[in-house]
Amino acid sequence: MRLFALARTSLFYLVVAVLVVVASIPVILSSALPYRFRWPLAYGWARCTLWSLRAICGLHYEVHGRNNLPTGPAIAYCKHQSAWETIAMIATCPPHTWVLKRELLWTPFLGWALAAMRAVAIDRGSGRQAVMQVLEQGRVALSEGRWMMIFPEGTRLAPYTTRRYGVSGALLAKDTGMPIVPIAHNAGHYWPRQGLIHPGVVKVVIGRPIDPSGKTPEQINTEAQAWIEAQMAVIEPPPGA
Repeated sequence: MRLFALARTSLFYLVVAVLVVVASIPVILSSALPYRFRWPLAYGWARCTLWSLRAICGLHYEVHGRNNLPTGPAIAYCKHQSAWETIAMIATCPPHTWVLKRELLWTPFLGWALAAMRAVAIDRGSGRQAVMQVLEQGRVALSEGRWMMIFPEGTRLAPYTTRRYGVSGALLAKDTGMPIVPIAHNAGHYWPRQGLIHPGVVKVVIGRPIDPSGKTPEQINTEAQAWIEAQMAVIEPPPGA
């Protein structure tokens, strides 16, 4: 069984590599055009990748709470367990820009495409400078109608774990008045940070937008994290629960 899983995972990564190159080229070439011309390319890539993941590895997903997605720009707070959510959120949420580590921009084709998609690439060790970068570029994205996709834990974490949320998203919400949309999922059980991809069904739950009005950034983060972790306890009950 492990050999079969290894073969499936290896084949999927090979397909993904091809899809990244094929999709990146038109994204890069259209970098001077308005964002609306590039988003359909990213969306199409995400859909093809998710289809390949289902066909090759048997990994499906289901989304609950789509009706909670606001029609206007917002800041998404997404649980970070896997590479899966970075792909699936493109096919799930409105057009958005990601906050990600700058090292990803150094990846051939993928990094160049992310730069063309105006990703907010931060140096995670720069502290306040990274926060200010998120605020400055986030204001621009939101003013242009794009969402901000933030993984507030800052890095992929194993199932059943979390860490204190970074403050940049809450500061951006407070500064702009835009709501935060919390998103929980259990993709780490099927596509771990290290290891093979396993068949199954990823469960995604989208919560009601959190209004930042009258709240401090700390209160915003506390509310978002409490909701996400409460949902995680439902969709990935601890062993023995």
